[in-house]
Amino acid sequence: MDFRPSEAERVTRRAIREFAEREIAPQVMAWDEAQRFPMELVPKLGALGLLGIRFPERYGGAGMSALDYCICIEELARVDPSIALAVAAHNGLCAAHIHLFGSEAQRQRVLGPLARGEVLGAWALTEPDAGSDAGALRMTAVRAAGGWRLDGAKVFVTHGGIAGFTVVMAVTDPDRGRHGISAFVVERGAAGMTVGRKENKLGMRATETAELRFDDCRVSEDALLGEEGQGFVNAMQVLDAGRIGIAAVAVGLAQGAFDAARRHAAERRQFGRPIGAFQAVQWKLADMATGIEAARLLTYRAAYRKDRGERTTRESSMAKLRASETAVRAAEECVQIHGGYGFVKDYPAEKLYRDVKLLTIGEGTSEIQRLVIARQYLDAPG
Repeated sequence: MDFRPSEAERVTRRAIREFAEREIAPQVMAWDEAQRFPMELVPKLGALGLLGIRFPERYGGAGMSALDYCICIEELARVDPSIALAVAAHNGLCAAHIHLFGSEAQRQRVLGPLARGEVLGAWALTEPDAGSDAGALRMTAVRAAGGWRLDGAKVFVTHGGIAGFTVVMAVTDPDRGRHGISAFVVERGAAGMTVGRKENKLGMRATETAELRFDDCRVSEDALLGEEGQGFVNAMQVLDAGRIGIAAVAVGLAQGAFDAARRHAAERRQFGRPIGAFQAVQWKLADMATGIEAARLLTYRAAYRKDRGERTTRESSMAKLRASETAVRAAEECVQIHGGYGFVKDYPAEKLYRDVKLLTIGEGTSEIQRLVIARQYLDAPG
């Protein structure tokens, strides 16, 4: 196995890092304090191919690999996890669902604008009473004249209030359980779809998260995404790949925390020398670096298998679990190494510490990842 990055991968990493340092880094705290996703950044992300990273060029995508995708997300998260999360949700959930299961007409009409960065995409699965138990949806979709009528509510929808297109899961046949759930594409401005409360969050505050309500929301027949009754099954397949993106966000955040901690350890002096000269700090940095490399390798392995067209359920969950928990530890140690400076907003440690916790919750909690991983072994033949 060759662990050396290709020249193309090195170029990609350098280009995204330079973009993030130039276009994102100066505004990180302003966007966080305002709790505002910077829509003015969308055309720039689109121009760089970051809103269609893995999609074919015929739809306006960049046609890059899953490993390239991880590199892009990682480099964004190193500077601002909020922007990385927004890009990952757009690519890995909404656009990926349409690419994988949409008709050619839907790909042309919806995936094209998403991949070109003309609009953002949202993906609405979670409901007030259906979080980890995603199969317990109550939102309904009933056939109506010329299409469907949607009724219900979704919560914790990334880009809920600003998306141009939203993929929505709803129950079409309550007697069939999880096989009675279907997916729909709902365009911004659809009658009967309204944006509810925008969440006031602990971290990832520049990524907009909102509630969506559907009251007699009428959509056409061609809004059905994939086969009727296959929405839940397809959503789980989307999450398999989406978790690789969240793992990449976690690796990038952890790397940003390590870089900040290492800088501070070299600059901060106590007892006549840099605090990095003390073994207690050195061991923290060593543990952080080792954990990050392990998480990165797990993430890249999952991406490698994805590029080969292999199933990644186990590998994606392993990567997401280890990377997110490694990132939590790295962010905590970053604060500790900064001491009192880690508790104030003048340094990056405080924001990273707030941002990181979502990564052990979103797209499947750590507990759910452990269940998925265990079942992959317990259900395996032999």
